[in-house]
Amino acid sequence: MKKVERINIIMRYINNRAHFTISEIMQEFNISRSTAIRDIREIEAMGMPLVAEVGRDGGYSVMRNSVLPVVRFTDDEVKALFIAFMATRNGQLPYLKSRQSLSEKLLGLISENQQDDLFLLNQTLFFEGTNPNNPDLLDLSDLPHPMLEKLIQILLLDSYLLITIEEEKVITPYPIYLMHLYREKNLWLIEGFDLKEEKKRIFHVDYLTNIIPYPEKNRLSKKKIFEKLSKQEEEINLVLELGPKAIAQFKKYHPFKISISYTNPYQTTAILKTFIHVKKPGELTEMTNWILFLGSDVKVREVPEEVLADLQGRLSFYSARI
Repeated sequence: MKKVERINIIMRYINNRAHFTISEIMQEFNISRSTAIRDIREIEAMGMPLVAEVGRDGGYSVMRNSVLPVVRFTDDEVKALFIAFMATRNGQLPYLKSRQSLSEKLLGLISENQQDDLFLLNQTLFFEGTNPNNPDLLDLSDLPHPMLEKLIQILLLDSYLLITIEEEKVITPYPIYLMHLYREKNLWLIEGFDLKEEKKRIFHVDYLTNIIPYPEKNRLSKKKIFEKLSKQEEEINLVLELGPKAIAQFKKYHPFKISISYTNPYQTTAILKTFIHVKKPGELTEMTNWILFLGSDVKVREVPEEVLADLQGRLSFYSARI
């Protein structure tokens, strides 16, 4: 481990404790006593507020409510942060303006050599969704729906919301208990419990026009909400066995509500169980497309007739074209 990296880790270790000794540092980081003492002295020189305690069992205590030294980044940490920013470019994510200021601060903190490395990475690495004609990390060309950040700010305070949705020029209010906010196929979606209809619903953030907290007097308790949801769980009608190739495809993409259970310790086989709304043409088509995406390493245990007919029709069409 490089010295800069070790000192950064020791600083985090120290900051999470009220008291520590040289022996603890030696044992925790597998270093000699002289190296531990040198590292502690360097950390003190950087401004870490430490107080030496005299005596047989003495050590160091950390003064609280003091200004800590500036955090130093290793080369690998700088690259990890920068690549994380690159990977989320053009992703319609919230707080993009904050990401822009973070990138600017990061570039201002690092050395010229590190800046050169990041410039080269920015010119060379391209992630899905990157516009090759404009790969500038600091360019905010793809801002998310303006209500997304407001939604996040409110849900951090309260999950009981009155949201207003506009679809086909019809405005409808929905009192909900927000369960999940997630992104699927480049769309931000709200999974919530409709407090009026008393059932789970999915809402598109793109159709959101207003959000306010829902009055407390009209709320159901969380316990009652989850009791009602448990009674409304759909009966499983799709069961698939996945081999290693299908599991690899599943990891690349799977719908938010679907999970798998591994059936051996090596995680090379798995079982998938879910419910498909066959009466919803959009969902039926999406699920058929996704099952085909999983590939041939799939065994069907149980499948709705509508899905099976759609799959057979697709496969016959592809076979006829070959």
